[in-house]
Amino acid sequence: MYRLTCLTLLLWSALCTHAQSVLDKLTVEKIMRDPKWIGVSPSNVSWSPDSKTVYFNWNPENAIADSLYSVTLQNPTPVMVPAKAQMTLPSRNGIFNKAYTVYVYEKNGDVFLYTVATAKIAQISNTVQRESSPAFSGDEKKILFNAGPNLFSWTIATGEFAQLTDFKEGKKSTPSYTDQDKWLHQDQLAYFDVLRERDRKQQLTQKNQKATQPKRPKKIYLDDKSADLLMLSPDEKFITYRVSKTSGPKSTIVPNYVTVSGFTEEIFSRPKVGAPVSSSEFYIYDIAHDTTQLVKMDALPGIADTLEYTKDYPSKKTSDADKKAKAMPRPVTVGNALWSEDGKYCVVTINSLDFKDRWITLLDPATQKLTTLSHQHDEAWISGNGFGNLGMGWLADNKQLWYTSEETGFLHLYTIDVATGTKKALTSGAFEVQQVWLSASKKLFYVVTNEVHPGEKQLYRLPVTGGKTERLTTLTGSHEIFLSPDEKNIAFRYSYSNKPWELFIMENKPGAKQRQITQSLSSEFKSYPWREPELITVKARDSKDIYARLYKPKTPNGAAVIFVHGAGYLQNAHRWWSSYYREYMFHNLLADLGYTVLDMDYRASAGYGRDWRTGIYRHMGGKDLTDNLDGARYLVDQHQIDPKRIGIYGGSYGGFITLMAMFTTPDVFAAGAALRPVTDWAHYNHPYTGSILNIPQSDSIAYAKSSPLYHAQGLKGALLICHGMVDVNVHFQDAVRLSQRLIELGKDNWELAVYPMEDHGFVEASSWTDEYKRILKLFEKNLKAK
Repeated sequence: MYRLTCLTLLLWSALCTHAQSVLDKLTVEKIMRDPKWIGVSPSNVSWSPDSKTVYFNWNPENAIADSLYSVTLQNPTPVMVPAKAQMTLPSRNGIFNKAYTVYVYEKNGDVFLYTVATAKIAQISNTVQRESSPAFSGDEKKILFNAGPNLFSWTIATGEFAQLTDFKEGKKSTPSYTDQDKWLHQDQLAYFDVLRERDRKQQLTQKNQKATQPKRPKKIYLDDKSADLLMLSPDEKFITYRVSKTSGPKSTIVPNYVTVSGFTEEIFSRPKVGAPVSSSEFYIYDIAHDTTQLVKMDALPGIADTLEYTKDYPSKKTSDADKKAKAMPRPVTVGNALWSEDGKYCVVTINSLDFKDRWITLLDPATQKLTTLSHQHDEAWISGNGFGNLGMGWLADNKQLWYTSEETGFLHLYTIDVATGTKKALTSGAFEVQQVWLSASKKLFYVVTNEVHPGEKQLYRLPVTGGKTERLTTLTGSHEIFLSPDEKNIAFRYSYSNKPWELFIMENKPGAKQRQITQSLSSEFKSYPWREPELITVKARDSKDIYARLYKPKTPNGAAVIFVHGAGYLQNAHRWWSSYYREYMFHNLLADLGYTVLDMDYRASAGYGRDWRTGIYRHMGGKDLTDNLDGARYLVDQHQIDPKRIGIYGGSYGGFITLMAMFTTPDVFAAGAALRPVTDWAHYNHPYTGSILNIPQSDSIAYAKSSPLYHAQGLKGALLICHGMVDVNVHFQDAVRLSQRLIELGKDNWELAVYPMEDHGFVEASSWTDEYKRILKLFEKNLKAK
């Protein structure tokens, strides 16, 4: 009897444990917990310099924070790296020499040199001042690095340090002599022999001291400016650098009410769009002649062209002065300078500050002349100005430069011979190159593209001369690639629509076996049958295909919700684990309740080429909104959704679209939840907004069309606004200003939920839970059948 009772208790305990680990029913409280309940995916992946070990951050033990783990090619079982061992590991961000035998890196503000064969580490600097950006000299006999505003070198063989530039703050102090001072000086020397002799000796002494002093770099006074992008030519004859002056724009202040001190504290945040931007100039320092020369850019092709949008603001009468002003070169800034390894060529990239032009130019350091190799102009904005680009580099012949360009409408890989100007496209088609690496041998390119499908990321390699690509990855979904330094193996993070990221390793060859290294998911997460969203296309009113994720319920209730992703230029209708994983889980919950959910890559989303990217130029809330309206029509026509029972929600840019939908098309959506939304684009930042809408003082039409604040009178349905009060991205002021506007308009069908301790991206589970309980309540109240 006793044994039977014990067995019963054991079985009951096992059943209870199993019940606790099974997610039998989704609730907001369950899915909005600390995300560690899902299981923590590996992140921050890197290879050791000797290509034998893969390091990554991971948290299988569900600790407070992630820990560093490692695996070797011989033993793929993850092992936690002790804290003491981590202190001696080389930095993950360093540079190899050409032979990949030594590796230079910066760690904790000091510079180190790692020898691959012996694993020996030499510490080059050990100072309070931070040293940064270490690199090899052209002959690889020296290590170059920045310390403060200046460039230094360290000779590997002897350990000798040298300062290569001498930038000084402020202005050069020179004695000021009046005509009276000069006359008195000459008069004294004319009448006193002792003074004349002493003056002669003093001048001779100064001349001798100057002749015997070691050669020092020229003192370059910066006044109120700063220097960066310091680059020594491989032949060590020239140093190129950029000098910038901060415009000192007025910053916005974000009040922080809930603080440890008990006082309201001020957070100084970003300026608003249209504030003065920093100006810059580009110089060459001729080391042998100890001279500096300004590189002039006012002759770049198209730099003085009149922009198309200004035609919407015709002047009644144009004076001669106005005509001259219109022909003035638009301001530009240097993006980078890149010397060929033989030092023969220097390429300089230049971007216009209005985001509409990029020039790739060849610089003659002796004459400071620029020759344009490629000029890309876009009346909207150039990809790469404010949105990042894939870089550029030299091929082995030191004449051909590789770069990426959107000139065909999709971002592709090109080479150009800088001596002849001959250009060649290495990739082409209706897809985008999304990452590029040049192999150590400089014979192959590795590229990640979405050629298979806009919602996939696969790795390929191709010869630098062009030709057929070889596909290396095969799993359906997305791959984040980490190539070993010796290029024999590939580590990658992989995920699918309903499977979070895991770490894999494979040999660098087509058809290689892909070994899964990590198993990160909790048993509770795996116990629920997470939907694989159906990836569909919706036909827009202009006949374009809009890619979208569709979540279909088993038992539809006739209502639907449209989710609008944030960031504008971001992709979410894809076949990998979304950064919107909370929303993904929420959509599963909504589908369980009978809602049909549509998540669209509306106009301006990433991954679909130039025309899609710039489809919102000068009118946010235009085609991006009509794409979502066409999604609503699709739901009604294809999924029997009641047109009176459609809701919409999203955060940041998605919150903005939600407001525009509720204000400008109020009969389409019965309810909307706008989370941390932009309500007036004139109050957002400059790099993002200035590229899409120009600036308020020069294109007020674009801002009036695009800002929800101007359209709030159209609100009819139920509106929920949620905003963090310490949001330093989209300021809480946006929600406050809109609230005042709605009050003055007499609207009473809206509410504002505030989160006193949250920034733009919420971090507290309690805040996520509260927000999404309110969203669910909004939809349940307003979209359910009456």
